[in-house]
Amino acid sequence: MTKNRSLVRASDIGAWTFCHRSWWLAQVKGVPHRNPARLQQGRATHETHGRTVVRANRLRNAGLLLVSGGLMLAVLVLLFWLWTG
Repeated sequence: MTKNRSLVRASDIGAWTFCHRSWWLAQVKGVPHRNPARLQQGRATHETHGRTVVRANRLRNAGLLLVSGGLMLAVLVLLFWLWTG
Protein backbone atom coordinates (compact mmCIF):
# COMPACT_ATOMS: atom_id res chain seq x y z
CA MET A 1 0.00 0.00 0.00
CA THR A 2 1.42 3.36 -1.02
CA LYS A 3 1.28 6.02 1.66
CA ASN A 4 0.26 9.54 0.74
CA ARG A 5 2.46 11.74 2.93
CA SER A 6 0.25 14.81 2.37
CA LEU A 7 -2.72 13.05 4.00
CA VAL A 8 -2.96 13.40 7.78
CA ARG A 9 -5.34 10.90 9.36
CA ALA A 10 -7.10 11.42 12.68
CA SER A 11 -5.50 8.21 13.93
CA ASP A 12 -2.05 9.64 13.14
CA ILE A 13 -2.85 12.78 15.13
CA GLY A 14 -4.11 10.64 18.01
CA ALA A 15 -1.01 8.44 17.91
CA TRP A 16 1.29 11.46 17.75
CA THR A 17 -0.56 13.14 20.64
CA PHE A 18 -0.44 9.97 22.74
CA CYS A 19 3.26 9.32 22.13
CA HIS A 20 5.46 11.21 19.67
CA ARG A 21 8.09 8.51 19.79
CA SER A 22 5.60 5.72 19.02
CA TRP A 23 4.27 7.66 16.03
CA TRP A 24 7.80 8.33 14.76
CA LEU A 25 8.79 4.67 15.11
CA ALA A 26 5.71 3.50 13.20
CA GLN A 27 5.53 6.18 10.50
CA VAL A 28 9.17 7.10 9.93
CA LYS A 29 11.09 3.99 10.88
CA GLY A 30 8.41 1.47 9.89
CA VAL A 31 8.59 -0.53 13.13
CA PRO A 32 5.67 -3.00 13.19
CA HIS A 33 2.83 -2.60 15.68
CA ARG A 34 3.08 -4.72 18.85
CA ASN A 35 -0.45 -6.07 18.41
CA PRO A 36 -1.26 -6.17 14.66
CA ALA A 37 -4.46 -8.18 15.21
CA ARG A 38 -5.90 -5.43 17.40
CA LEU A 39 -4.78 -2.78 14.91
CA GLN A 40 -6.52 -4.66 12.08
CA GLN A 41 -9.66 -5.05 14.20
CA GLY A 42 -9.69 -1.28 14.78
CA ARG A 43 -9.32 -0.59 11.06
CA ALA A 44 -12.15 -3.00 10.24
CA THR A 45 -14.37 -1.37 12.87
CA HIS A 46 -13.71 2.08 11.44
CA GLU A 47 -14.39 0.89 7.89
CA THR A 48 -17.70 -0.64 8.99
CA HIS A 49 -18.64 2.56 10.80
CA GLY A 50 -17.75 4.61 7.71
CA ARG A 51 -20.02 2.46 5.53
CA THR A 52 -22.82 2.87 8.09
CA VAL A 53 -22.44 6.66 8.02
CA VAL A 54 -22.53 6.72 4.20
CA ARG A 55 -25.66 4.53 4.20
CA ALA A 56 -27.35 6.75 6.82
CA ASN A 57 -26.63 9.84 4.73
CA ARG A 58 -28.08 8.19 1.62
CA LEU A 59 -31.21 7.12 3.48
CA ARG A 60 -31.64 10.61 4.93
CA ASN A 61 -31.31 12.16 1.48
CA ALA A 62 -33.82 9.69 0.04
CA GLY A 63 -36.24 10.51 2.85
CA LEU A 64 -35.88 14.25 2.26
CA LEU A 65 -36.49 13.72 -1.44
CA LEU A 66 -39.65 11.70 -0.74
CA VAL A 67 -40.96 14.27 1.74
CA SER A 68 -40.29 17.20 -0.60
CA GLY A 69 -41.92 15.31 -3.49
CA GLY A 70 -44.98 14.60 -1.34
CA LEU A 71 -45.25 18.26 -0.35
CA MET A 72 -45.01 19.35 -3.96
CA LEU A 73 -47.76 16.91 -4.91
CA ALA A 74 -49.96 18.21 -2.08
CA VAL A 75 -49.47 21.81 -3.24
CA LEU A 76 -50.33 20.85 -6.84
CA VAL A 77 -53.49 19.05 -5.71
CA LEU A 78 -54.49 22.06 -3.58
CA LEU A 79 -53.89 24.47 -6.48
CA PHE A 80 -55.87 22.25 -8.84
CA TRP A 81 -58.70 22.04 -6.33
CA LEU A 82 -58.76 25.84 -5.86
CA TRP A 83 -58.56 26.45 -9.61
CA THR A 84 -61.41 24.08 -10.51
CA GLY A 85 -63.55 25.48 -7.74
